[in-house]
Amino acid sequence: MKRSWPLLGIKFNMKREGKHYRKTKETEIDVRLVLDGEGRYEIHTGIPFMDHMLAQLSRHGLFDLEINAKGDTEIDGHHTVEDLGITLGESFKKALGEGKGIRRFGMASIPLDEALASVSLDISGRAHLSFPGGLPKEKVGNFDVELVEEFFRSFTSNAGITLHIRLLSGNNLHHILESIFKSFARALDEGTRFDERVKDVPSTKGVL
Repeated sequence: MKRSWPLLGIKFNMKREGKHYRKTKETEIDVRLVLDGEGRYEIHTGIPFMDHMLAQLSRHGLFDLEINAKGDTEIDGHHTVEDLGITLGESFKKALGEGKGIRRFGMASIPLDEALASVSLDISGRAHLSFPGGLPKEKVGNFDVELVEEFFRSFTSNAGITLHIRLLSGNNLHHILESIFKSFARALDEGTRFDERVKDVPSTKGVL
């Protein structure tokens, strides 16, 4: 399945580029990412709702993102969603490198109609996820809502990011999840940006 890139004419020759290819008996996923992008994307995961959520991540985080994935979705979406988190997390980790000059911390709270989520993150090298409890085990279309937590758990574990997600309000599950992903996108954009005042790694330890 591996193929030549890019599909969109995106020039993946910028300094902060990350790419990761993962193949198992359950999934095959190829990801390329530019942190300092324009929010352009070409995403094919075999799971339309995840395509939609990852498009929000790209557009609102201003990351250029290409993803091509196939998995055993005839069983369900679990393996594909989990492995998308792994490959995307690895890509972000590679793109960040040592993390010199970045802001490190990011926060955002983005509404979608009645739904409002809040996301805070620390690009710390320490993987931790705090995810809101109480989301119903239901579907949005054919997508299992509970898989969103699996995606973020895999992402944080492989990117080395501490991530806290809070749901402040919401009734419509589609709105809730989109508010989460948009908030995540903006917080991740903030945390990965350069700060001209930061000349080295933003940690008293000297390493993230």
